[in-house]
Amino acid sequence: MRAVDIIIKKRDKQELTAQEIEFFVRGFTNGEIPDYQASAFAMAIMLNGMTPFETTDLTLAMAKSGQVLDLSKIVDIAVDKHSSGGVGDKTSISVMPMVAACGLPVGKMSGRGLGFSGGTLDKLESIPGYRVDLSTDEFKKQLKEKGIVLTGQSMDLAPADGKMYALRDVTGTVPSLPLIASSIMSKKIAAGAQAIVLDVKTGLGAFMQTLDEARELADLMVDIGRLAGRRTVALLSDMNQPLGAAVGNALETIEAIDMLHGGSPADFREHCLHVAAHVLVVGQRAKDLNEARSMAEKSIADGSALEKLRVLVAAQGGDVSYVDDVSKFERAKYVEVVHAPRNGFISQVHARSVGEASVALGAGRAKKGDPIDYAVGFLILKKVGDKAQEGEPLFEIHANDRAKLAEARAAVLSAHQIRDEFVPPLPLFYE
Repeated sequence: MRAVDIIIKKRDKQELTAQEIEFFVRGFTNGEIPDYQASAFAMAIMLNGMTPFETTDLTLAMAKSGQVLDLSKIVDIAVDKHSSGGVGDKTSISVMPMVAACGLPVGKMSGRGLGFSGGTLDKLESIPGYRVDLSTDEFKKQLKEKGIVLTGQSMDLAPADGKMYALRDVTGTVPSLPLIASSIMSKKIAAGAQAIVLDVKTGLGAFMQTLDEARELADLMVDIGRLAGRRTVALLSDMNQPLGAAVGNALETIEAIDMLHGGSPADFREHCLHVAAHVLVVGQRAKDLNEARSMAEKSIADGSALEKLRVLVAAQGGDVSYVDDVSKFERAKYVEVVHAPRNGFISQVHARSVGEASVALGAGRAKKGDPIDYAVGFLILKKVGDKAQEGEPLFEIHANDRAKLAEARAAVLSAHQIRDEFVPPLPLFYE
């Protein structure tokens, strides 16, 4: 069997066997198949797709490329929550402590920023000292003792996905449905979660721009989860505009922490409570969504969710004082408020344009290995449906470079559209 023959077969729109997929994944993982062939393989999948059987085989091959954790002897049930990516989506940093505070252990492996979509690991690393490279033994020990882990992929858990994830970001293959589904689900299966909640984004700032595409991805991932013996539920949520106000690593982390202190934009708070409720139900800690939501709200009100975040940060070497005092976070050199150019109603805040402008400021990566500027980003002060008055603050730019600030101002201003007539607000969730 040769890697080039497998690439040609997929290039020619033929269905790969489980053996061919396993051979390619194993060879890529151990270095026998180089990056350039893996890039060609990813592009062939991007252009020609995969059948559900191929995608499941790819998922299982990537999960089995390293160790598959069995957490059943450590906790009675471990849950994981995953977002398919978006702009301003810092949900995990708030939701995981809420859920853990309700007595449901959460062990999550997160990713780096991918394309215009920010990554949870990059956000958490804006807290000085926070470790995202826990070993498998450290992952299991912390889950057992603290009930919460939020780390990156260790090299022995789904290593094939870790390598492929980095390649996808710089080869134009991020939006591929089979690659997204297999990437997400291989990590969940490898990390040992028995119950999984998937937050599948749809809209202008999502990889799945239409509801039909998002539903297709959600169905595919739920099917993979069930085939692998995991209780899996998917939510379809809006990503036409950024979630919450903050876009950028430190800014988003601050907003997520503020939410656990009892404050934050209303849309972000509501999104977190809804996701947390589903996690608690699928994790069998609540009998229905109403009871689960009450539990999640109580964890904020009584401070137990904030305390769980402090436990998480401390356990992974981070400076807990940043959780208590967000003014300690690194701040950008230049902060500029941009005002509404006229009266009217906000009809669009193009999420992808905002995300791409954030990457251009330095909050994301243009190529593999690029450094991240944690301090830069935006605060989006108006949402779709809001009334805007001429001269009223529309958004804030946080930048460390004046030339980049000017480019960002133009990009994000053009991402905003204002109409004379009333515009209804966007839904947070569709299904």
